[in-house]
Amino acid sequence: MKSKILFVLSLLFGLMFINAGLNKFFNYMPMPEDMPEAMVKLIAAYTTIVWLMPLVAVVEIIGGVLIIIPRFRALAAIMVLPITVGILLTHIFNEPSGLPIAIAFFAVNIWLLFEYREKYMPLVK
Repeated sequence: MKSKILFVLSLLFGLMFINAGLNKFFNYMPMPEDMPEAMVKLIAAYTTIVWLMPLVAVVEIIGGVLIIIPRFRALAAIMVLPITVGILLTHIFNEPSGLPIAIAFFAVNIWLLFEYREKYMPLVK
């Protein structure tokens, strides 16, 4: 049962990351009209660094695909950890209305890291 729940959560988590990464390239999801000024400034700052958003998009797409594949899930959980931390911090400090989904993303990522912790042990020995 636990492995089925892990697979479903990994599938949804991976698809969300693939969608977010593709949206950064193709802009098919419209930005909300009522975004707070702090978020508008933050997004403007991110876009002034020309290479940043394409890099994040590529990591999101690759990480999303790898999370879906069980063999590479441990690697993908490490890859997307900085992105999920960034999502969480952005919603804590700039847009608290998105905090529940940010906490859910972070929790899934932490659970994946916990489930595959034995694969990370050679890194800390």
